[in-house]
Amino acid sequence: MPHGPLFRHAAGTLALLLFATSSPAFGEAFDEAAYAKVLERHTKAVDDTARTRVDYRSLVGSADWKAVVSSLTVAKPSGFSTHQERLAFWVNAYNVLAIDLITHHYPVGSIRDIGWFFSPVWNREVAVIEGRSYTLDQVENDMLRSMGDPRIHFAIVCGSTSCPALLREPYSAATVDAQLDRATRDFLADPAKGSRIDRGRGKIVLSKIFDWFEEDFAGRGGVIAFITPHLGPSDRAWLERRSGDIDIEHFDYDWGLNDSAHH
Repeated sequence: MPHGPLFRHAAGTLALLLFATSSPAFGEAFDEAAYAKVLERHTKAVDDTARTRVDYRSLVGSADWKAVVSSLTVAKPSGFSTHQERLAFWVNAYNVLAIDLITHHYPVGSIRDIGWFFSPVWNREVAVIEGRSYTLDQVENDMLRSMGDPRIHFAIVCGSTSCPALLREPYSAATVDAQLDRATRDFLADPAKGSRIDRGRGKIVLSKIFDWFEEDFAGRGGVIAFITPHLGPSDRAWLERRSGDIDIEHFDYDWGLNDSAHH
């Protein structure tokens, strides 16, 4: 049957719509599979305080890494329909952009070496997403902290030894709640940088994260009320028996790079 101009126009429009909704080039979603492969190949679990170390040297100039960053910057988070999608996307975004910033200045001993007194690293532009320029500070404060879930502090990693361990898999909308719970529990279970109870002195030593972002835990009853359900049974029972009579101290923060070359 011959097709007239109107039919051909309609068919062409349909084809374009199908392409737009199926092609990753339109960037609706971040390529978690590509990021997963990079994490598997270029990070490793370690026994030292960093817990996860990143092979930054191998990522410098890597085509696989460039594809991950490109996927992030063409994504369209404004089109996400659920809180979980936005949460997973922006946690991944922070971690990817922190790694990417380090690779652009590698070798460095610390992410803070990238900035300077009047222009700290947190205020440097790291990406443009949907036409908006972002710094790490903006990703953390404007996009993540504004969601009201303090567990994000144990998922985002600025490349420092005292940061929570970088999760060696992407955060995903379907699993982000369980992943954040796991990240929180794992960090608090780490006596070198997360939490350590000194029963003899009646105190608990916590990461500086709980000092810097104390206000974020206020909505969960305060720092002690927040951490208690995430601790192991014996530590949880000890805190509950103390009924709030607990002194809090904080670990020193090691800003040294979580670089595999340092291990």
